[in-house]
Amino acid sequence: MSKQTQRIDRDLTMSRAMVEAIADEMRDNEEVFYMGEDVADYGGIFDSTEGLRDEFGYDRVMDVPISETAYLGAAVGAAQEGMRPIAELMFVDFFGVAMDQIYNQMAKNTYMSGGNVSVPMVLTAAVGGTYNDAAQHSQTLYGTFAHVPGMKVVVPSTAFDAKGLMHNAIRDDDPVVYMFHKRLMGIGWLPAPDGPKTPVPEEDYTIPFGSADIKREGEDATIVTLGLHVHRALDAAETLAEDGISAEVVDLRSLVPLDTETIVKSVEKTGNLVVVDEDYRSYGVTGEIVASVADESLAALNAVERVALPDVPIPYSRPLEQEVVPDAEDIAAAVERTQ
Repeated sequence: MSKQTQRIDRDLTMSRAMVEAIADEMRDNEEVFYMGEDVADYGGIFDSTEGLRDEFGYDRVMDVPISETAYLGAAVGAAQEGMRPIAELMFVDFFGVAMDQIYNQMAKNTYMSGGNVSVPMVLTAAVGGTYNDAAQHSQTLYGTFAHVPGMKVVVPSTAFDAKGLMHNAIRDDDPVVYMFHKRLMGIGWLPAPDGPKTPVPEEDYTIPFGSADIKREGEDATIVTLGLHVHRALDAAETLAEDGISAEVVDLRSLVPLDTETIVKSVEKTGNLVVVDEDYRSYGVTGEIVASVADESLAALNAVERVALPDVPIPYSRPLEQEVVPDAEDIAAAVERTQ
């Protein structure tokens, strides 16, 4: 992490930072390979593998048939045999057709084998809406994966974090779900906000799981969030500052493990907690964060607000989608309600 303080002369998009980490790991370890739909010739529809096939060929960057059950099962088997596969779900929404492979095999086989096998694989998945792709291609589903024991779950919001988390994910001996928001990747047809493109060291580095990052310090309210909504929270904090409200923005970076200590310390300083998530409100991340803070430091909580997707399928209609997905104004209004 000390490399973050070094002078860096180049900025990368989040997709390029991810690919750089993957390429480094593939060069260092022949057991690392990538598989998924449209990841070889096309380079991933969100540029998640752009350029990898040219260097590593079809044996290590594999296009697969449209059968998530088959290729995720193959990835689990390869991992148990000592390889380190990276398997991409083009859209996280598609996990339903491979739920048994993810929930019952990838997550549990180490435990079910009494520790005789490990499953050192990375499941990458594109998440999020805001570009009118309707109910089956726009979900976030962080909480769905974080809920089941046996899987680590990470969510980068910047290029710097994306590279460090990817290095750590590929080297981890447990299964890791690496969820990237489409809007943050920096691809031409889906413009990103300003924040995800950051300076990134050329050298490899890791970011430990369970280490939240304070993206902006503040005194009056703590905003806890992840992914795209880190940047919407930062925009809200700028607006709130004009009215004299100082908001601290905590980027979780990983859900499993969860850095409860950083969250609690921030809330003990500010007294007010706003949790923001693009996942559904019920039984999700917002409720878990609030409960975790209440368990650790209930007396510190003066006010609590949750900002999340209402419990409805995500609409195709642009105005309706904009209505249900939280934006910076929704976050600012929630912080104001805590004051």
